[in-house]
Amino acid sequence: MTNRSHYYLQIQDLSHARGPNSALSYDGAGPNDFAAALQEALRSPLLFQRWRALQPDPDSVDERLGVTDQLAKVIAKTTDLHTDVEVISDLPMSILRQRMNWLIGNTWQLHDVRPA
Repeated sequence: MTNRSHYYLQIQDLSHARGPNSALSYDGAGPNDFAAALQEALRSPLLFQRWRALQPDPDSVDERLGVTDQLAKVIAKTTDLHTDVEVISDLPMSILRQRMNWLIGNTWQLHDVRPA
């Protein structure tokens, strides 16, 4: 049995949404670019590995923070003056939050979570 969840998120101003560390931050041009960046961050360990390398003692970082979901799916679209983001993944919210914060800081809100 799978524990896949459907996360519904909203970003108020994607054009200015950036993470606190430019080496990890999203640097795209719109919702499709952001969806691709987040999907890559959930499917691949590359963003985690870059973050880990920036830590004072990379070897002490818990490997479980780098968990990925090869089947994660992200869709983002502009609606009115904000960006709606849908994520389908079996990753826990703590990992999704971590990757979102690395990419765009705390400029997003979780609106709902449902079983996928």
